[in-house]
Amino acid sequence: MSLYWPFFIADCYRALEYTIAAMAVLILISSLDDLFIDLWYWVRRIRRALTVERIYKPLQAEQLLERPEQYIAVMLPAWLEYDVIAPMIERMVNTLDYRSYMIFAGTYQNDQATIDEVERMKSRYKQLIRVEVPHDGPTCKADCLNWIVQSIFHQEKVRNITFAGVILHDSEDVLHPLELRFFNYLLPRKDLIQIPVNSLERNWYELVAGVYMDEFAEWHSKDIVVRESMTGMVPSAGVGTCFSRRALLTLAGETDNQPFNTQTLTEDYDIGVRLANHGMKSIIARFMVTYIVKRQTWFGYGSEREYTVKMPLCVREFFPNTFKTSYRQKARWSLGICFQGWEHFGWHGTLADRYLLLRDRKGVVTCFIAIISYILAIQFMLFQLAYNSGWITARYPPLIAFDGWIQWVFWICLAALILRTGQRVYFTANYFGWEHGLLAIPRMIVGNFVNFMAMCRAWKQFLSYLILGKKLVWDKTMHDFPTEEGLEKEHRRLGDLLVEWHAIDPTKLSQALEDQNRHYAPLGRILLSKGWLDETTLAEAIAFQSSLERAVVDEKQLISGRNILPAEILIRGRIVVLGQGKGKHVILGVIAPLNPKILEHITAELGYTPEQRIISESELVAGLRYLTAGNENAASDLKLGNQQVPLLGDIMVEMALANREDIDKQMEIYSPDKDGRIGEFLVSKGVITADALQKAIQEQQRRREHLVS
Repeated sequence: MSLYWPFFIADCYRALEYTIAAMAVLILISSLDDLFIDLWYWVRRIRRALTVERIYKPLQAEQLLERPEQYIAVMLPAWLEYDVIAPMIERMVNTLDYRSYMIFAGTYQNDQATIDEVERMKSRYKQLIRVEVPHDGPTCKADCLNWIVQSIFHQEKVRNITFAGVILHDSEDVLHPLELRFFNYLLPRKDLIQIPVNSLERNWYELVAGVYMDEFAEWHSKDIVVRESMTGMVPSAGVGTCFSRRALLTLAGETDNQPFNTQTLTEDYDIGVRLANHGMKSIIARFMVTYIVKRQTWFGYGSEREYTVKMPLCVREFFPNTFKTSYRQKARWSLGICFQGWEHFGWHGTLADRYLLLRDRKGVVTCFIAIISYILAIQFMLFQLAYNSGWITARYPPLIAFDGWIQWVFWICLAALILRTGQRVYFTANYFGWEHGLLAIPRMIVGNFVNFMAMCRAWKQFLSYLILGKKLVWDKTMHDFPTEEGLEKEHRRLGDLLVEWHAIDPTKLSQALEDQNRHYAPLGRILLSKGWLDETTLAEAIAFQSSLERAVVDEKQLISGRNILPAEILIRGRIVVLGQGKGKHVILGVIAPLNPKILEHITAELGYTPEQRIISESELVAGLRYLTAGNENAASDLKLGNQQVPLLGDIMVEMALANREDIDKQMEIYSPDKDGRIGEFLVSKGVITADALQKAIQEQQRRREHLVS
C-alpha cells in the first residue's frame, strides 16, 4: 500500500498541472475580451476629449427647465413591496421638479399589505393610480408591467392626454429632482433612454453590498457606454429607463398589447434587444450633476465629512446586503440574460452584436473558472506545505514551469489582472472615494463567490425548467429604503409607531384595529375614546409620521389668521388658520395631512400651496369654534387644552352612528350659510337618522356637562 501513494500523488500532481494550464488559457481568453473593452473605452474617451467635448458645450440645467413639460408616466411594479413602496412614493413626489406626470403602481390581488400602502398614498397624492393585476402573484415582472401599460393607455383616453414617455422604476429607487426634466428634454427624439444606476453608499465592512457599488460604477460608466458606441443598442437596466410612446406602441402592436415579454425574468434586457431589432434609437444618457454626500473617513474610523461629488444624474438604491439575497437576485439576472436570452434570441445581428452577446453569456463558464482557480491555488499551497513539512518525500518537477508558451500565458494573465483591478479601483474611487476604491480589491473576491453561487442557482432553475417543466416565476428580493440616517425619515404605520414609542400596549392596539375595521373610525379617535392614548402623543406621532411640523394653537395666532379663508372651507376641511409664516404664506393647523382635493381647493383659493402643521384634535375643535363664533366663550375654550368636547361628526363616527367616508363626502359640499346646522344637514342627506342625531347631541351634551363639573 505504501508503494501506491507516491504514484497516486504523482497522478494528482499531473492532473493539477494540466488543469492549471487549461484554466490559465481560459482566463487569458476572458482577459483579452475585457482588455478589448477597456481599450475601446479609453481610446473613445481620449478622442472625444480632443474633439467633441471641445466643440460642444455640456448640457446645462437651465436648458432642461426651459423645455415645455410633456406628460410622463412612471411605472412601479410591486410584489411584496409593502415595506418600501410608501416612503418611495412619498419621496418621489416631494423630490421631483416636475408637474405633468402620473405614477402607476401595479399590485397583485393577493398582496393586501402592498395594496393598503399604495391606497394610503393614493389618498394623499392625486397623481398616483393603483393598477391591480387580476390574478394571484407572483407571476413575473413583465406580467405586472403589461397591466400597468394597459392602464396608462386607458388613462390617456379618459383624461384626453398623451404620454410622451413611460419610465420604469422599482419600489426601492431614489430619484434625482431633475430626472423627469432630463427625460422630457430627450423625448421623443430617443426611444429608449437609460440613465446610470448606482448603489447608495454602504459602510466599509458591508462587503456584499459593496460589490454592487463597484460593479455598477464600472458597468454604467464604461461597459454600457462601449456597447452603445459599438452597436447603438443599450439594454435597459430595469430602473431609470424611459421608453418613448412610439417604442411602447410598436412593441404592443407586435405582441397583442403586451409590450413586455412574460417568457423571461429579465424583461428589461429583452426589450432593449427587441427595440434595437426595430431600429429604435437607444442611448445611455449622462448628464453631470452635483451630489452632496456625508462620508466617514479612514474606513469609518475617522471623522464624518461632507463631500461634493460630481457624477452623472442617476438612479440610486440599496442593493441586497447578505450573501443569500445577493446571489438569489443575481441568479435571476443570469437566468434571464444568459439562458433565456440565448433561448429566445439565439445569435443574431452584426459581428459586434454577436460579440457582445457572447460577452453577456460567457458567465455561464467564467463564473466557475474563478472558483476552480481558487481551489487550484489552495491545492498548490497544500503541496508546497507538504514538501516543506516533509509529509511528501518524493520529489516532483516544479508545479508551474515558467518557460515556454505557458510562461507568456501567466505573464499576460497577471498583467490583465493588474489592469482589471486598476479599472475597478478607479471607477469605484471616482464615485465613492479612495477608501472604497481600495476596498474594491477584496470585494472582487467576494463578488466572484456571489457570482458563482448565482450561476449555480441559474443553471439549476433553467435545467428544472427544461427537464421538469418547472415554471420560472418572480423570485422576489427584499430591499431596503434609505431611512432618516440616509436620505429620509423611515415611514411607519401609526399603530406601529405608537407601540415603538411605548405609548400603547400591542394588545390594546390589536383591539383598537378591530374596532377600526368594524366602525370605520380613525385609529387615533378610537384610542382617544378608550382613554388609551393622550392627544399630545397622538399629535406628535402624526407629525412624525407625516414629516410635518407640530404646532400649538393660541388666541393670537387665530386672530392673525381670521378671515383669510371662508368658514365653510375651515369646517369642510377640518382646519384652522394659524396666521402667516415666511413669505406671508398661510399656515394651516390640521390633525392629519390634508386630503388632496381639499388642499387643491385651498391652493386655488390662495394662489399658492399653504404650509400644514399638526395640532391636536382638541385644539382643532377650540380653534374652529373660535374662528366661526368669535366670542369670548369660544376664546376661553382655548385655555381648556385637551379637555375639549369633540365635534358632532366625530362623536357620530365614534358611536358607530355614521360612516366617516359618508360624512367627509357630504362635507365637501356643505356650506354653513346655506345648509344651516351640520347635524340637520347630514339628516337631510340621509347620512344619519334623526334618532342618531339626537343620540350624538345627547352624548356631546353629557361630555360638556362632565367637563364643567
